[in-house]
Amino acid sequence: MTLAALPAGVQVIERDWLSSNLVLMLGQDQATLIDTGYASHADTTLALVRHALGGRPLDRIVNTHLHSDHCGGNAVLQRAYDCRTTVPVGCLQAARDWDTDALTFTATGQRCERFAAHDAVTPGDVLRLADLDWEALPAAGHDPSSVVLWQPEHRVLVSADALWEDGFGSIFPELAGEPGFAEQRDTLDMIAALRPRVVIPGHGRVFEEVDAALARAYSRLAYLSADPVRNARAILKVLVKFLLLERRNVTLGEVAGAIDEAAYFVQMNQRFFRQPANALAREAAMALVKVGAARLEGELLVDA
Repeated sequence: MTLAALPAGVQVIERDWLSSNLVLMLGQDQATLIDTGYASHADTTLALVRHALGGRPLDRIVNTHLHSDHCGGNAVLQRAYDCRTTVPVGCLQAARDWDTDALTFTATGQRCERFAAHDAVTPGDVLRLADLDWEALPAAGHDPSSVVLWQPEHRVLVSADALWEDGFGSIFPELAGEPGFAEQRDTLDMIAALRPRVVIPGHGRVFEEVDAALARAYSRLAYLSADPVRNARAILKVLVKFLLLERRNVTLGEVAGAIDEAAYFVQMNQRFFRQPANALAREAAMALVKVGAARLEGELLVDA
């Protein structure tokens, strides 16, 4: 898409599947960054943001949700800019207490450096960003506390992991027997009713073909919700790929160790698979190899 599709003052730095996209909102009086990527990319995040700011300060970070790939650069940016940080209201206390279980960092076997959470965004709030009013809307499904940001005049949606060009973020609540599929459908219905002109997703390119993206998302949701084991298998593959993205290569023994230790892996195995960790590690590795997302060299899984 062309840059003309975005309002003045809105810049998107596309990252990858380890780190979320960075959405910089430059107004006359304030510069705000939406989401900050993963911890292992924090120095790169700082360099990218510093370059994009062109010498002006970063005043505020707003996190759409507190999965580690969206808030892993918060701490380094706070040290560099002493910026205020706003998190979804449902995560505020856990962030202030640094409850890594509630924040799911421990459960997923992922990392995030502790940062200060100064205040909260609540669905219904209106945030002044890039000299425009953006409404915070609830976006449960992928994460119960997630919000998206909607600019009605330009019909631009910052969708986080609620909608990508080819799907949406994994439905994690279902792993613990909590609802997620219905919430994701409600979120997609909300987005469809908004009829965005442009979507800025948490991962992947900014896109304008919203109806087609929604059709793919609804189809994906129907497939996963028809058999919750499918959702569990998809999340297993995602978490192993995330581990691989961070480390570049990992032995099957290390994958099995994560399956035996990290809570989300343990929950998945106990509830859906009931397999030895080494067998599940190999299954996940072969699933990644099958779609070209990894190579298996003996017992070493290598990112591809």
